[in-house]
Amino acid sequence: MRRRTALLSMVLLILLTGAPQLRAEPLIADLSNHLIAITTGFNGADVLLFGATDGPGDIVAVVRGPTGRAIVRRQGRLFGIWVNRESMDFDEVPNFYAVAASRPLDELLSPEMAQRYRVGMLNLGIRPADQADETIDGAMLNALIHVKLGERLYRPKPDKISFLGAQLFRVDFHFPANVPTGSYLIEVLLVRNGKVVSAQTTPLIVSKIGIGADIFEFAHRHAFAYGVVAIVSALLAGWIAHLAFRRS
Repeated sequence: MRRRTALLSMVLLILLTGAPQLRAEPLIADLSNHLIAITTGFNGADVLLFGATDGPGDIVAVVRGPTGRAIVRRQGRLFGIWVNRESMDFDEVPNFYAVAASRPLDELLSPEMAQRYRVGMLNLGIRPADQADETIDGAMLNALIHVKLGERLYRPKPDKISFLGAQLFRVDFHFPANVPTGSYLIEVLLVRNGKVVSAQTTPLIVSKIGIGADIFEFAHRHAFAYGVVAIVSALLAGWIAHLAFRRS
């Protein structure tokens, strides 16, 4: 169903690009689905980004997940025991980040333009939480990025945007099973001669639904009660298993 909707949308884009008098924007882009529903057994999802341009050009797309604060701690030995020696708080940390482009980024954008639009792993926009300290410990930042890469929440290399003809483009973004919930933004850039001539932003929501969402919300709003229920459930399950083994 989602693929059929995306196909119909692409047909509409073809009709629009074939009628210059109806085309008001140099860039049109959309998603096959604006909601990723996390249910029981969720193992990831793919979302199709597609669109059209009014003429030749390259496309860069950036997916940024909900931003927040992250703490990185550096450990050291104290009397032979590993302890936390230093820590650094970061703000504006994307919980998910991915980029796609029709050509290598260094062929499309200058370092200044890439930084302006926060394109690439060197331009995440992460900053120290302490406003008085503008310097970032490079080792701490690298450790944070390494963790996100290990969790597959950051994509180290851009995905490939494919053109269908001269004006239609598409790319699939993969979201892993551990994708954080929240509001995402997908920014699509039309690049010509090293300059961004048009940009469009479209939202994406990642949300838990069903009984899993109810349990998740109850656990966060009533942590103590949830802990008691979990302990009682574990004890009850152990007691039932014990009875079953005794009878066998």
